[in-house]
Amino acid sequence: MKELKSLNKYLIKYKSKLLLGFIITIIARIFSLVTPRYIGNSLSTIENYLTKKELNFFEVKDVLLINIFIIIGTSILSGFFTFLMRQTIINISRYIEFDLKNEIFWHYQRLTQTFYKKNRTGDLMNRISEDVSKVRMYFGPAIMYSIHTITLFIIVISYMFSIAPKLTAYTIIPLPVLSIIIYKLSQIINVKSTRVQEMLSDLSSFVQENFNGISILKSYNLEEKTNLNFKKLSSKAYKHNLNLAKVQAWFFPLMVLLIGLSNLIVLYVGGSQYIEGKIKIGVVAEFIIYVNMLTWPVTIVGWVTSIIQQAEASQKRINEFLKENPEIINGNIQVKEIQGYISFKDVNLIYSDTKITALERLSFKVKSGETLGILGKIGSGKTTILDLITRLYDPNSGSIYLDNKNLKNFKLDELRSKIAYVPQNSFLFSESIEENIKFGKISASKSEIKKAASYANVNTDIENFTNGYQTIVGERGLTLSGGQIQRISIARALIKNTKILLLDDCLSSIDTETEKKILSNLIKIGENKTNIIVSHRISSIKHSDKILVIENGRIIQKGDHKKLLNEKGYYSELYKKQNTENQI
Repeated sequence: MKELKSLNKYLIKYKSKLLLGFIITIIARIFSLVTPRYIGNSLSTIENYLTKKELNFFEVKDVLLINIFIIIGTSILSGFFTFLMRQTIINISRYIEFDLKNEIFWHYQRLTQTFYKKNRTGDLMNRISEDVSKVRMYFGPAIMYSIHTITLFIIVISYMFSIAPKLTAYTIIPLPVLSIIIYKLSQIINVKSTRVQEMLSDLSSFVQENFNGISILKSYNLEEKTNLNFKKLSSKAYKHNLNLAKVQAWFFPLMVLLIGLSNLIVLYVGGSQYIEGKIKIGVVAEFIIYVNMLTWPVTIVGWVTSIIQQAEASQKRINEFLKENPEIINGNIQVKEIQGYISFKDVNLIYSDTKITALERLSFKVKSGETLGILGKIGSGKTTILDLITRLYDPNSGSIYLDNKNLKNFKLDELRSKIAYVPQNSFLFSESIEENIKFGKISASKSEIKKAASYANVNTDIENFTNGYQTIVGERGLTLSGGQIQRISIARALIKNTKILLLDDCLSSIDTETEKKILSNLIKIGENKTNIIVSHRISSIKHSDKILVIENGRIIQKGDHKKLLNEKGYYSELYKKQNTENQI
């Protein structure tokens, strides 16, 4: 259970509720033990009446009636406290499930881009859902029934020893055998549970990926092939689950067998002692009831062990991610106001996962209020520059400065709150258009939302929808065109109204006429802002104060539009090519 030790902090957090649950459990078990005692007393009373005639019929009747009322009353009280026990301990498991899911989700958000490149979304989802559910069972039923079983065993066996030591000693002979069986089966369950959870992650990843790419599957007529692949994965998952179920299936028959042996021992040894006059008939009856009372707890031992082993396997998978440290370290400079002066000095970056050199000795400056355009081929390192400014990555060497302060020293949340970023692959959430724009500014009014949409030249499109700004866009903006998604993403960035605006080729799906209107609006509202625009189109960046042409992570040309047109090289050649295409 070493992996589950990391969860002890939650047991400490809810220790008062657990202690209350423990006390209630003891009370419930004490009341449940009254029934066998009074049944045994009733049988002994009848035996005395039939053999020794120490009591008359009416006295026996009175004793039996009193015993019946006591049994009914204590059974009701035992049931009531058992209900309270479940309410207390099971509720704690739900609190811990809530806390653990929040801890994992918060940790996921802290982890950097490299982590998400290495791990599949389906696997991440499975660990925060299926694995956490298995762990919850450890905090709920496992703890509850463990307390219940231990309490019952201590109380019952102590009482049994007090009234018939020899009979008790014989009765508990099967228990050591039970312990060995549980230990061996638990080891096998742990291994098989891990495999089952891993297969569930594979299935989740496969399904999630294929649902995201459903349009590609349909257009290439790949449904049958995908279905075959899913069947293969499902078959593997089925086999692993079946193997686990086969091992778990041994628990209950073995428990019942061992309890049956205990019953036979009670009948044989107890019967022999009764015949010899060492114990009363009521004691034999009591022991049979006690042994059968222990049937469920002993059976539960196997189930609880199985739960703990599955929780251990799941928590091990959760801990693998919780032990991952974010590569981006939070700084300590608090950002109140920024001017927007950005400079790169000999910046180098090699992606740790692919070992590709993204940037090499890159140096440039952007003054506050300037617009910088970045141009280059696919894979030249344009997007990487923006990722470094927002600290999605840190350079391997060299330095990046904001207002002459090293970017690594800024607090991440405050730094990013001062930057508006429209990524290359614009992402919309499954919310209304209004909510998607408000991600830029949660407290934005309707007039602010409409104003931002107007600047992004998407207001008219939105108002033409049946539900206007309340239109649900569907997962990843599936119900909208590529151009509409990009313009809503631009509106989301503009409503943030930050000193730094980063646009990563976010006009690629927009026609040239709409592009001109958006750029005109950006120039109008961005006079005092630092704007960095990445694009494949010269028309998107020609108005920039400075333009960088990037190739293989290096600057091969720099200057303004006029200067670069007069130079031989990539910029002038691309301009002629794009001009010719526009005229055609």
